[in-house]
Amino acid sequence: MAVSTSIRESDLEFDHGTFDAPGFTRQTLASWQSLAAAIDHTLLKPEATREQVEKLCAEAVRYRFACAMVNPVWASTAVSALAGSGIPVGVVIGFPLGASLVSTLRQEAAALTRLGARELDMVIPIGQLKSGNHQAVEHAIHAAVNVAHHHGALLKVILETCLLSTQEKLRGAEIAIQAGADFIKTSTGFSSAGATPEDVALMRGIAGARCGVKAAGGIRTLASVRALLEAGANRIGASASVAIVQELGAE
Repeated sequence: MAVSTSIRESDLEFDHGTFDAPGFTRQTLASWQSLAAAIDHTLLKPEATREQVEKLCAEAVRYRFACAMVNPVWASTAVSALAGSGIPVGVVIGFPLGASLVSTLRQEAAALTRLGARELDMVIPIGQLKSGNHQAVEHAIHAAVNVAHHHGALLKVILETCLLSTQEKLRGAEIAIQAGADFIKTSTGFSSAGATPEDVALMRGIAGARCGVKAAGGIRTLASVRALLEAGANRIGASASVAIVQELGAE
């Protein structure tokens, strides 16, 4: 049964603890290895091939990225490629529109975790959020959270910030956190804009120390990563992961 999320203005203003962004940034940028451990190495292009997915997984093992993030159709391929490596497979659900049925989200989450996925990135029901139907938003997230956590997987909720007003970002972040999300995330990378330090700072302000904040979408340089970490991100999603860690000395 879904938990109740009656979100009040006081929920958005309450002190939810402090995340040490400067300290995390220093630690993460101390070496390319520590930076790699904070990056989801990502390949979500619809035209991605098996060979490209296998290359992504090989790079994830070589550089020890936080996970290899793929589309559902490639989940079993990635799980096989990463078996025994200690690198988890991440898979997107309800992606990229955030317009799936709750039953579909449950089925996707269950099928993918059974295949071996250990991180799920779900798009928030964007239209429901913008319509003010907060109960439907919470219900969808909580349904996916329940399945993910039952199978020992993390759930990250993508807000798609470029489509939301400031109040919708605040409200969506709070609903996702109260519904049990392990991370709130900025973007799919498939809409009109990606991660910005301003949105990350706003999301970290709501999250405090309650959950992670993942920045994704259009992140291609070490300078961009630094700005997003300083704003409060503790996970980065990027397809340019190898180039980014190479800027910090990886070979």
